[in-house]
Amino acid sequence: MNASSVSTPQHILSSVFGFDSFRASQQAIIDTVISGNNTLAIMPTGGGKSLCYQIPALTFDGLTVVISPLISLMQDQVRQLHELNIASCVLNSTLSTQEYQGNLEAITRGEMKLLFLAPETALQSASIDILKQTNVSCVAIDEAHCISEWGHEFRPEYRQLDRFIAHFEGAVLLALTATATPRVRQDIKHQLGIADNNEFVADFDRPNLYLAVAIKDSPYEQAKSFIDQHQSMSGIIYCQSRASVDELSKKLQRDGYKALAYHAGLSSDKRSAHQEQFVKDDVDIIVATIAFGMGINKPDVRFVLHYDLPKNIESYYQQIGRAGRDGLDADCLLLFAYGDTGKIRFFIEQMQNEHEQRLATMHLNQMLALAETEDCRRVPLLQYFDAEYSDSQCHKCDNCLNPQTEKSDLTVVAQKFLSCVHRTGQVFGASHVIDVLRGSNAEKVLQNRHNLLSTYGIGTELSKKEWMALSRQLIQKGLLRQEAQFGSLKLTQNAVDVLKGQTRFLARLQQHQSASNYQASQSDLSPNAQLVAILKATRKSLADEANVPPYAVFADRSLQEMAHFLPQSQESFLKIHGVGQAKVDKYGASFIALITEFCEENELQEQTNNARASATKSGKAKVSGISEKSVNIVREFEAGTSADELAQHHGVKLNTIFSHLYKYVLSGKALTQTDGLVQQIDLPESMLDKGITSFDEHGHERLKPVYEALGEQATYEQLHLLRVYYLHSKLTQ
Repeated sequence: MNASSVSTPQHILSSVFGFDSFRASQQAIIDTVISGNNTLAIMPTGGGKSLCYQIPALTFDGLTVVISPLISLMQDQVRQLHELNIASCVLNSTLSTQEYQGNLEAITRGEMKLLFLAPETALQSASIDILKQTNVSCVAIDEAHCISEWGHEFRPEYRQLDRFIAHFEGAVLLALTATATPRVRQDIKHQLGIADNNEFVADFDRPNLYLAVAIKDSPYEQAKSFIDQHQSMSGIIYCQSRASVDELSKKLQRDGYKALAYHAGLSSDKRSAHQEQFVKDDVDIIVATIAFGMGINKPDVRFVLHYDLPKNIESYYQQIGRAGRDGLDADCLLLFAYGDTGKIRFFIEQMQNEHEQRLATMHLNQMLALAETEDCRRVPLLQYFDAEYSDSQCHKCDNCLNPQTEKSDLTVVAQKFLSCVHRTGQVFGASHVIDVLRGSNAEKVLQNRHNLLSTYGIGTELSKKEWMALSRQLIQKGLLRQEAQFGSLKLTQNAVDVLKGQTRFLARLQQHQSASNYQASQSDLSPNAQLVAILKATRKSLADEANVPPYAVFADRSLQEMAHFLPQSQESFLKIHGVGQAKVDKYGASFIALITEFCEENELQEQTNNARASATKSGKAKVSGISEKSVNIVREFEAGTSADELAQHHGVKLNTIFSHLYKYVLSGKALTQTDGLVQQIDLPESMLDKGITSFDEHGHERLKPVYEALGEQATYEQLHLLRVYYLHSKLTQ
């Protein structure tokens, strides 16, 4: 396996894909693969996994083989790669004999850079014989969690891929997955011979997704209200059952919405047709069961609505992950009703294995904790993936942005629950503890003589539902730990502090948010809407002509930047996000002519585009204006007022001041002086340099990776300011 020295990854990223900078972890993964090291990449849905093998494929002399279980996703990627003039193909049963033979001949002639195969096809001796005649430089295995018997989607044919890999010893191996527990990750590395130091776990947060939960009271009216806030935008609505999907899609159609159903009860042809219409923007909305979404990579899904409660956080995370893959803002709303849990519990009760039942119940309780939390919703979401959210507020969920009712002092009821957990031996789950508290005569209570405990019957002031909600909050806030195997509850040191009365427990037992209070997020980009509509119509026409999805021509973000910056030359057109040389050659003249004509008619001038120059590792440059308040705070900061003094003067939290400074430089505006900033960071020069290097490697959107890279020697306050300094430095390079 030899890497070509003609193009560097950074050059390919810019000239071919039209991006200025890598997202967090991408560059480190790509560099490791190009260096010939077998690699495992754990990256969130929509986190940019495909670039991690596409860019190495363009640096290698030979062929990159991508193993994927999803035919539609493979075909979608090939269509997008063709738009970038990248030689790629698939080998599967959907091809005609002529197409299949043509692809085989192109592979043997060495004309292809990427080949996509299903695992079943890869294991066929005919496929192996053909590929042994070529120079295979890299094997990428997508959805790698399917390799592990501990994964949620274990597939036996994936377990046999070592037979395929054995034929190509000179090829570097890259395994990719969006979700994998530590146990699954270890299994993947063991099966594929990947060293621990070549494992990369990217940040699981998707900061462009706005998360909200609303009490489900009039679901159909709530759904329509939510859709109306996203007129003519692509969205997915998830329902628990096929019957709900059919009923909701028909109602929406009757009311004039462009919506289609998708579930396993439809014929394969109808499912494919409905998916194709959605992908090509012929319809705006897909109403679906969980069967929908795995086979598409549509980047411009602007909203995901959960009409019913998902059965676990992993399902929820995967489904909201189908929104906002282009990096622009997207809205995710969950309609929450306790009645939905009954359907899920019914399916759990049908499970034959008692351990599976306990695990599924625990997963459901974790999902309920996310729905009920009064704190930042990203905390329980990321905790599920063994990640932590270091910032006190995400500014991208309903709880962080909307005013909430005051928390109640629930210390006494918390003490009752914790005491009962202790007195029953810390070996039972929440349901049994609640039965004891409420004085139940259930057989299990009497058999264990728990009716004789001092905590028996002392909890009648709360309903069972309220006690369950409290138990989930105690787990979420770290006072209890729930064991996976039996679901038993264990006290933590935090619980001891509450039991001794040293710490109060403040919480709310019920959500009060209703869908009528829900406000869709607002994009930071404010382009000319009339021009965007013109560009979208042209994009749709060109896409239909080429039989590709509109996003394969240009992403929504590209069109929005065009309408904002109004590029009227090839040079300025190339500065638009997602525009590489191939796109300029194919579409540049048409779009530049449209923009020029629009500017002449409306007496508009091209705007200077600094966004590409200021883009950071996340690839999400902000180009909007900054509020007057932010500007004033920055000016005061530059005049020598410390962040602490600013927080006191403006009556806000310190993190709010950091947020104003961060957003200012993120928008592309440099600070006028940085001496005071460096003084306030107050880190040794060596650690300052190491921090800058860490932001380069991990990206700027999360502080925890940099905190860990600095050996936890810098405070988060210092890192907030160091991030501002880092972004300022990028602007002034």
